Amino acid sequence: MRHFFRSHLKPDQVLAIADTFFPTILENATGSARRTRDFSGPLGALKLSVKMEGGHYTFVQIDTDQTGESRLDRNAKKFFVELHRAEDPAYKLTASY
Repeated sequence: MRHFFRSHLKPDQVLAIADTFFPTILENATGSARRTRDFSGPLGALKLSVKMEGGHYTFVQIDTDQTGESRLDRNAKKFFVELHRAEDPAYKLTASY
């Protein structure tokens, strides 16, 4: 499954948050490069990549080896909420109905 998010954080900040977030869900880093991180664990494997887009956005993409709405995919979306909170600490997650 592929997920993406646009953030105002710098790529290094996004990667630092990823390095602290994913180990809390038992996903261990299996590889890292300048703008990517690979994690693997009991929920599955994921690859996170970041790139600058449009000069002031950071495009964050997560690819998982899961199909549908797995626990790993839900945690990837929670990671995006963490990025939003890092940008705006007053942000509260609300229902969208």
